[in-house]
Amino acid sequence: MSSTRNSLPRRTGGSRRVPEPHAETDEAGFLSLTPERARVLVLVAGRPTTYALTAIIVLALATLLTSGSNLAGTSGAIAAGWLGVHQVPLVIGKTTLGLLPLLPTALVVWLAGRECARAVEPDYTRADLGWIVGAALAGPLLITAICLAVAEDASGVVALQPPNTLAAFGWVGGLYLVAAAGGIATRTRRELFATLRLPDWAISGMYGAGRAVLRLLGCAAVLVVFSFLMHLSRVGDTYRGAGNAAGVIGLTLLSLAYLPNLVVQAVGVLVGAGAQFGDASFGLFSVVGGPIPAVPLMAAVPTGPAAGWWPVLLLVPAAIGVLGGIDLARGSTDRIGAPWATLCSAGLATVALLLLGVVAGGELGTFGRFGPDFPVFVVVTFAWLAVPGYAGLAFARWFLFPVGAVPANTDDPYAEDYYADDDHADGYYADDDHADDYYADDDHADDYYADDDYADDDYGRRGYYEDDYAGPDHDEALDGELVEEQTSLSTVRTPGANTTPDIVDAEVVEADLPESGRVDGR
Repeated sequence: MSSTRNSLPRRTGGSRRVPEPHAETDEAGFLSLTPERARVLVLVAGRPTTYALTAIIVLALATLLTSGSNLAGTSGAIAAGWLGVHQVPLVIGKTTLGLLPLLPTALVVWLAGRECARAVEPDYTRADLGWIVGAALAGPLLITAICLAVAEDASGVVALQPPNTLAAFGWVGGLYLVAAAGGIATRTRRELFATLRLPDWAISGMYGAGRAVLRLLGCAAVLVVFSFLMHLSRVGDTYRGAGNAAGVIGLTLLSLAYLPNLVVQAVGVLVGAGAQFGDASFGLFSVVGGPIPAVPLMAAVPTGPAAGWWPVLLLVPAAIGVLGGIDLARGSTDRIGAPWATLCSAGLATVALLLLGVVAGGELGTFGRFGPDFPVFVVVTFAWLAVPGYAGLAFARWFLFPVGAVPANTDDPYAEDYYADDDHADGYYADDDHADDYYADDDHADDYYADDDYADDDYGRRGYYEDDYAGPDHDEALDGELVEEQTSLSTVRTPGANTTPDIVDAEVVEADLPESGRVDGR
């Protein structure tokens, strides 16, 4: 019975398993590192830290030299720079500096995340990921401890009060933990989704939230640039007090460093919550004047009464919500009666923007607190993304993507096309354990389905004779047809004779092959 194995059902593309995360194969491997892996971990721990420290040292020395100050406070300035880059609140003299520039922080987090992503190997284990996270935290926390000690010693030379130790380690550890998690997730998100077994609507909601946040930030950046150009005449007033070229360069760099902070505040203005700058505040419906820092970037902040056309800008978050709903209708299984991905996207986007608002705001000396009105900001942001988002979903379900239609570009990691062109594409299943040769030449090969397991006598002795399956109704199987030589079957049983039929030959004809005649397999 030479073709018995071929008559078994064959695996198809629809039976591919979602790849599970790489299990820990060597429990003792967590405590042992190869020289190559140790070198990679040293780069993860040291490269972002080195870049950040180098930039801080250069800026601190340039600032001290151009301002004519002596270098006695260099160590304190470097320590304050490191802590300020990581959003640790500082107290200089009697001035509280909680509003810290967001651009250097974003660059440092991006560098750390990229380094962690590059350290993830294709055959990673959980121990490898643990080492990467530990290395990403170890270097910055060590430098933070040194900077805290330096700030304590330098407090007698410069007017820098040592910051709270717990707050310092909390900010630094939290930022690099986010960087490590984000970097690793960019390389392992498929396995992460498979491990957590998140529902489809949650995965689609995460992608939708990311798109909504980026769109709101992009529109807010356009609003800041437009307002800055409209008030360009006020920029000269801020540069007059700079003194020399070094002061002009310093004010320009300071404005660029605080640009992301102002963009995040502009998101609050776009959604209608407004933004507070100490005693001053401005929004789409009203503007309250007050003292603001003399920085060129602050020329973008309006000081006059609100114009009558400003409420039209509320169409921007509404349009972003509608567009998000249409995207989710295209890439998720949301229905009008169950818009779970839409609500999840609105909620996650609101949380992300709230966290950005907390980081981008803070106290600034005598000016007071900078930031949006958080309770109002949370409510209106979620409303603008959820309600118009549902309207966009309903429109798409009625006119564009009806329920039951196959999504054109789904974010579902369990879908077939999710593994089409990425790391889990056909190559993933080409030459490894999931390949066709897995059932060809190894443990599942001919030996596995050999004649000793599925031999004639194995089926003959159990009563599966040809008369049990005779007739045209049993000639076709699920995926193929068994063609037998009619002359090889004995239809008459005689006493003492061998009642087991002899099958001369058989061949499986796949149902989806072109129609052909019966061929004797010789």
